Amino acid sequence: MEKIILDFTGCKNLDDVHHLLKKQFDFPDYYGENLDALWDCLRDYFRYSFHVEIKGLYSLSHELYEYMGEVMEVFDDVHEEIPNITFEIIS
Repeated sequence: MEKIILDFTGCKNLDDVHHLLKKQFDFPDYYGENLDALWDCLRDYFRYSFHVEIKGLYSLSHELYEYMGEVMEVFDDVHEEIPNITFEIIS
């Protein structure tokens, strides 16, 4: 099982968050940098098993931390549809 590490430490805005997601998941250039695009790319491009470790979540600003709640909902929905994709909050 492949492991992907998402370390949000240092992310200051939504652009930083989506740039990190795009880079670490190796999303295509046309990734729309929003929650719908995140859902679409995870669902459509990842049918193999992988585990995502999420770091730096608790170091984000209040606004970004709230947004990450929505990102985590997307992750939960993806896991529900594709159980071989797992997500774990480390810090």
